[in-house]
Amino acid sequence: MFVGENMKHIAVIGAGPAGYPAALKAASLGAHVTLIEKDKLGGVCLNCGCIPSKSFLEAAHCFQGAFTAASLGSTAARPAAQALFDARDFGQVKARQRAATQKLTQGITLLLKKAHVDVMTGEAEFTDDHTLCVHTSNGEQKVSFDAAIIATGSQVFYPPVLDTLRGKIYDNTTFFDMEELPASMAIIGGGVIGCEMADFLQAFGVEVHVIEMQPRLLPLEDENVSRVLTQAFTKRGIGLHTGAGATSVVQQANGFETTLSNGEKIHTQTVLAAIGRTVDLTSLHLERIGIEWNHKGVAVNPQTMQVKDHIYAAGDVTGLLQLAHAATRQGEVAASNLCGVCADYHNEFVPRAVYTQPEVAAVGLSRAQAQTQGIEVKAHKAFFLANGRAVAQSQTDGYVEWLSDVKTGRLVGACGVGGHATELIHVAAVALAAGLTVEQMRQVVFAHPTFAESWSEALAR
Repeated sequence: MFVGENMKHIAVIGAGPAGYPAALKAASLGAHVTLIEKDKLGGVCLNCGCIPSKSFLEAAHCFQGAFTAASLGSTAARPAAQALFDARDFGQVKARQRAATQKLTQGITLLLKKAHVDVMTGEAEFTDDHTLCVHTSNGEQKVSFDAAIIATGSQVFYPPVLDTLRGKIYDNTTFFDMEELPASMAIIGGGVIGCEMADFLQAFGVEVHVIEMQPRLLPLEDENVSRVLTQAFTKRGIGLHTGAGATSVVQQANGFETTLSNGEKIHTQTVLAAIGRTVDLTSLHLERIGIEWNHKGVAVNPQTMQVKDHIYAAGDVTGLLQLAHAATRQGEVAASNLCGVCADYHNEFVPRAVYTQPEVAAVGLSRAQAQTQGIEVKAHKAFFLANGRAVAQSQTDGYVEWLSDVKTGRLVGACGVGGHATELIHVAAVALAAGLTVEQMRQVVFAHPTFAESWSEALAR
């Protein structure tokens, strides 16, 4: 509650993974909150990002697991596994994904209602420092506020080579609207979205080509992690075209022809744009309140999320990290500070996760980032090949690795690739946030046999 103040009215623009948690946090601290969303509650993450993609990937991995299970049975079981694999029904997969999204959307609606957050459907624009004009289906409505949080997210980036093909090819906002899977697809972009969708599509029998202009997949992550994923994708027959960008994509009678900078031509039934996301805040008219922005978003205090005076921002519009869980924390920090409860956000402690097979995860500094900051690091690595549970479960591909500061012994980064990496990374995230050293972390006792004990085994090296 506000001490010595009247109840504040906070307007939150955008109801994605930054906006609705910000609204809930502000309401819990005694604010009167108006949450404005032009599309759907949950934003990209819930409706055409994190949740739909993980639902699709889980289905793919379940079907792949059928063959693993069959290998433990008699020879007669293998045709049954093949029959199950051949009977994959994309319609059922989509229905399952939609049910998950609907269930979570209903949950958000209930939480907002219980917190007495006023939800408006419409597109907002600033008219002055304390007023919004919201364009709704019933006309324009004015919303006066004491403070505001901008959490409008980002949109798909289309480079010039793809810009004329909007509506003709897929991106992450339209991918989950497919009624049936294509025979083949070229994915332009070998980052998180591109790799996850390649994983899913190949598991469902689609011929996949991933095109990445950088020398390797997941160019922002550790090179060794990328190498493990590349080996796994190559073994599965996914076409990888790295170190060469798409110079032209031409629609033809029977699909698309993608020409690469090395002269190679790839023919596929369709194309997925997975190059990244950009920010467009034109409709907010931020110039009316003296705030500048660019394609990365607005400049914020990276700890408090303040833009200026009583205006804060959270999520993709901050340009800090385009991840849903980062957005959620930013939204809560912004709301807390606006309500007089001091809170900080720490970008360096936010874990990153890729839900492919094998899974990839990281937190803190990479080798390259440490070098840029002038930090000499020591690597501590343990391979799952020597992990008891991994061996018992035939999941020995991959490893976990710590990076420690040679001078202080403090842990500054970690990564993992292989089974359960996206869950295991939180052990490292807690260690980094707590500022633990190698010796302090070595005092932690892990259960045996677990994948997690690899963190301890790594520090013994």
